[in-house]
Amino acid sequence: MKLFDTLKNIWKIEELKTRILTTLGLILVYRLGTEIVLPGIDPAGLSALQEQTASNGVLGLLDMFSGGAFSNASIFALGIMPYISASIVVQLLGIAVPYFQRMQREGESGRRKINQITRYLTVIILILQGSAYLTNLHMQIQPEFFLIKGAFFTIYSVVILAAGSMFVLWLGEKITDKGIGNGVSIIIMIGIIARLPFSFFAELTSRVSQQGGGLVAFLVEIVFLFFVFCGSIMLVQGTRKVPVQYAKRIVGNKQYGGVRQYIPLKINAAGVMPIIFAQAIMLLPISFVNYASGGAMSGLAAAFTNFTGFWYNATFFILIVAFTYFYTAITVNPMQMSEDMKKNGGFIPGVKPGRKTMEFLDTIMSRITLPGSIFLGIVAILPAFATMSGVNQQFAQFYGGTSLLILVGVVLDTLQQIESHLLMRHYDGLMKNGRIKGKTPGGPAAY
Repeated sequence: MKLFDTLKNIWKIEELKTRILTTLGLILVYRLGTEIVLPGIDPAGLSALQEQTASNGVLGLLDMFSGGAFSNASIFALGIMPYISASIVVQLLGIAVPYFQRMQREGESGRRKINQITRYLTVIILILQGSAYLTNLHMQIQPEFFLIKGAFFTIYSVVILAAGSMFVLWLGEKITDKGIGNGVSIIIMIGIIARLPFSFFAELTSRVSQQGGGLVAFLVEIVFLFFVFCGSIMLVQGTRKVPVQYAKRIVGNKQYGGVRQYIPLKINAAGVMPIIFAQAIMLLPISFVNYASGGAMSGLAAAFTNFTGFWYNATFFILIVAFTYFYTAITVNPMQMSEDMKKNGGFIPGVKPGRKTMEFLDTIMSRITLPGSIFLGIVAILPAFATMSGVNQQFAQFYGGTSLLILVGVVLDTLQQIESHLLMRHYDGLMKNGRIKGKTPGGPAAY
């Protein structure tokens, strides 16, 4: 069979085999760390925290990204997300602040400075989030389950949580250097996949216990989930190829150029960033509700805290469309693409070089971003529709949103890395026809 032949070919390549085994070993270390509870907490008292994450959409999403470490009060409870948040902040500063723009143009030395700043910012975020996480723990866990109390517990727990997240970041970097690449992305993907079996069996148990066609409803859910995955793969891989012709140049006895290539303009060039930005905006009403008397608020604010409500999802959808256009505009530069083509003697057939080429590329990006943003918005709000249809809230998270797009993107990138090793050694690829296309260099979580 094709699968067994491919596995044998992978095992024959010593470097690829070593990288895969190294990756699996580092992942095992990460998964073991998610089960280690913070010192001073009795694991028997974590049931209230686990119920909170199961019923709260935002906390459930954080628990999914951390692979269950959040609800386990683990030393890895904060996971890799503080680093992702710091990366997003630094990336936005690179757009607006000249100092960061200069560092981005300095090459390798500039990247090292940016990485150092990102790590310092990550530590600051970890201290703030660690304190907030411990405050929530004291609210959810009964006092008798705290074996150590007082300020000493808070201080050393914040240090442990921060050190745990930085260790997870180190594991991700080692996967990138010594493993199969995209380490941070793989850490997030493993956290998501780790919650899938529990959510799957919880939904199966719930449906089987129902009377009158519960199992049939579960099969319909699985079929629908399959089509959602197929649609997400199309969204991640969809491109619009723009032909580029290069002029012929003869140097000595050799001819350069004269070939036609393509610029692959992605339908979803913004990745999962619009969903992350929109979620950050939508969390503001929840913050106000938490500070309101009694922890509740009526009227418009209450409507925007209902994850399955019309106003929340309609606003969420509109914000995603708007942020998709915004992020695409700041990451895709038609003017720079036009200038690079002109310097290399390239042109789009039927379009004049220079400004006309820039306008042509800008028009195409505007047209393909519209369906891409609408499709991205639909994928983002699908978990709400799944929940309203009676799907378990944890299992419904796999029907769309950030988790699904990251899962699909990382799997495609990882398969592309493995396939490139096979093709480089003149073995067959992973597919009978064509090649696997990854999302972007660096993976979908390279924010």
